[in-house]
Order: sequence, then structure tokens, then C-alpha cells
Amino acid sequence: MTLSGLEGARPLPNSRAFFARGLLSGAMRSFEQAGIKVEKAQEFARLQAAVEQAFLPKKAESFLKQLDRKGIRVRDFDAILAQRVLESVGEAELNARQLYESLPVSDQAQMREFYLSKLEGVDVALRHRFKKLYQYY
Repeated sequence: MTLSGLEGARPLPNSRAFFARGLLSGAMRSFEQAGIKVEKAQEFARLQAAVEQAFLPKKAESFLKQLDRKGIRVRDFDAILAQRVLESVGEAELNARQLYESLPVSDQAQMREFYLSKLEGVDVALRHRFKKLYQYY
């Protein structure tokens, strides 16, 4: 079979041509996370509020400075909880680690995703100042 005989053929789903055609035609959509119901909504909301508080524009620098002083990378959520950094920028009576550990695994995973999305939303200039905290290694 010659190449000219393939012109009208549809590409196979696992072929490069399939993906190229999908990208060009707009058929492929961007990734959207599936909505998973939070099981412990009250605890999740308290922890979510603490994370939001830490990443408010007026508090983000203080939060990142504390991480830097303690030698914690910004993506190390377990260390942030263990060192009680969220409590130091928000409400002192909050026990973020205890709240996190009370959540079922699915809620914990959603909280980690929420935290990671917030840290990526920090102003670029501030992220550059604390680039060592943002490094992956």
C-alpha cells in the first residue's frame, strides 16, 4: 500500500497522527480534576482556611520566611504540619496536623492538592526570592 492510499484513513487512537489531529481540531480538552466529595467537611474547611490564610498576599512572605528559617521545602506538607508553621501564621489554637490526620485518605489527598495549588499561586517575584524553597531537589 502506498502513502497516497492512506490519505483518507483515520489514524489509530494510539498514533501520533491521532493526537496531532486532536490537538489541531480542539478535540482534546485540558485535564479537569474529578469532583470528589469531602467526607469530613468541617475539619477540611478549617484546614483549608488555614492554608488560604498562609498564602494571602500579606502573609505569604512571612510564611515562606518561616519555612526558610526551619529549612522546610515549600512542597513538604508533612514537615509544615509537624513544625506547626500554619499555626504560626494563622490561628494559634489550630492544630493543623491533628486536623489533617483526622481526615480520611481521600480528604487528605484533596487537601494536599489544594495546598499545592495555593503555593503555585504565589506572586512570581516572591517565588523568585524564595526559589530555594521551591526547588524540587
